[in-house]
Amino acid sequence: MNQEFFASLTTRAKAAHKHIVFPEADCADILACAEKLLSDDIAEVTLVGDPDQITTVANEHSIDVGGAHIFDCTSEEVRETLVEPVLAASEMFSEKSIRRKAKNPLNAALFLVLIGKADCCAAGRVLTTGEVIIAAQTIIGLADGINTISSVGIVDAPGFTGPEGSMLAIGDCAINVLPDAPTLADIAISSADTVSNLLGWEPRVAMLSFSTDGSSEDESLDVIREGIKIARERRPQLKIDGEFQLDTAINPVSASRKLKRESDVAGKANVLIFPNIHAGNIGVKLIQTFGHADAYGPILQGFAKPICDFSRSAPLSEMMGNILMLLVRAE
Repeated sequence: MNQEFFASLTTRAKAAHKHIVFPEADCADILACAEKLLSDDIAEVTLVGDPDQITTVANEHSIDVGGAHIFDCTSEEVRETLVEPVLAASEMFSEKSIRRKAKNPLNAALFLVLIGKADCCAAGRVLTTGEVIIAAQTIIGLADGINTISSVGIVDAPGFTGPEGSMLAIGDCAINVLPDAPTLADIAISSADTVSNLLGWEPRVAMLSFSTDGSSEDESLDVIREGIKIARERRPQLKIDGEFQLDTAINPVSASRKLKRESDVAGKANVLIFPNIHAGNIGVKLIQTFGHADAYGPILQGFAKPICDFSRSAPLSEMMGNILMLLVRAE
């Protein structure tokens, strides 16, 4: 991870000092991250699970999580403390369903976020992305005005110089396979909000395509153009433009040659929205493989509260980067 970026995130997360909950507390990697947060006084930490099992795993790996809160979801008495607050926070659950759902560590962790006992939840080291998303949709719900869960990644590309230096945001490369126009609009709006809150950028969102502003015609372009229209109607203050080829979006020289009108985005985009997950997945792997870029994320977005989904193969450094971004978003 870019050390300057990492240091900035650490400083902001430490200043905010938010409360994070981990439902996979029987995983050594999760406990190692919790230990780092506690030892550096970055955040308050709650671990969800069987206290004896958490202690056993921590001792086996010489990890000190003595400063963490433990929410014992195996205890009926502890689970009962969730019932009244959850009933007050949501009309979606009955007393019976709260008691039943809270036996699952992920559900219990999300209930803690829902009722304000924690600010954010980080999961996915053991659980699948699908499990995390479904549970979070059910318990946390979507942000106001958003109908789609999506993802955005932060790219640090050596040798690239744009409005944010070597950094760009890209989405959605992980969740929505073939987004329709309203979904593309949701992805664009959520990605703009994420980079604004997380990085302090003024978002300039480019909707990518094989065509620049009508240079080609194909029915597949209709969904992109309609997505731009919807996003502009919903958020008229958002700087969003397209359809653009990649070079038109990020290269001022190409933009001046290919685009025959004024644009707040062309040649200076800092948020790139792919038309589908095929292009997004291929794109991020191309820049990682041949451009030797670092890609942080994917950051889940669209939930009413910040939720993080780890890659199950991510190194600890990447996990910590995702945790820091989550804590800053919770700010």
